[in-house]
Amino acid sequence: MKKSTSLSNILQSVISKERMLPLLGELEYVDVARKFTVYDLFLFLAEAAFHQWNGYRDAEQRMRRCGLKTVDHSTLSKKAKDVPFELFKRMLNLMISLCNRSTRRKLAIPKELLLVDSTKITVGLGRLPWAPLKGEKAGIKLHVSLIADQGHLQKVTETTGNSPDLHSCADVLDPKFILVADRAYGKHKR
Repeated sequence: MKKSTSLSNILQSVISKERMLPLLGELEYVDVARKFTVYDLFLFLAEAAFHQWNGYRDAEQRMRRCGLKTVDHSTLSKKAKDVPFELFKRMLNLMISLCNRSTRRKLAIPKELLLVDSTKITVGLGRLPWAPLKGEKAGIKLHVSLIADQGHLQKVTETTGNSPDLHSCADVLDPKFILVADRAYGKHKR
């Protein structure tokens, strides 16, 4: 008989709901959900990263097999948007502190956050003929990465206004940092 243990079962034995409650209190976040709590989101994000799920729609079909509470993709998205990022940063620090010294050294997890976002600048077609948009508009998109703790600008790249953020993401990313970006840059593999 084949026996397997999911990552969420291991996490539940290491970090219980009771360990998360003081962190929620410190951040003054009140979890009013009954169907899908912050702790359920924590377990979901761990499984999604471990199994490299493609997104919320893909995860919706796989959650039951991993022993997680099943909810639809819009509930996942709303909950992930609502919960402060600082909570998961502290949960990661808690998990690292539970590891022994040699494991912590092997992990080599970066400490600083890299904030990535873009903005589109539009003008008339005559001013930027090489970057046409719809109709009589032209524009470029600036992709900016900023080191959060220091407030320093890391990189700035420009693309045409039609280029999606995901394609230019490699230009502004740096593997030495933890990436914080909106959904346009998102892929669970990354």
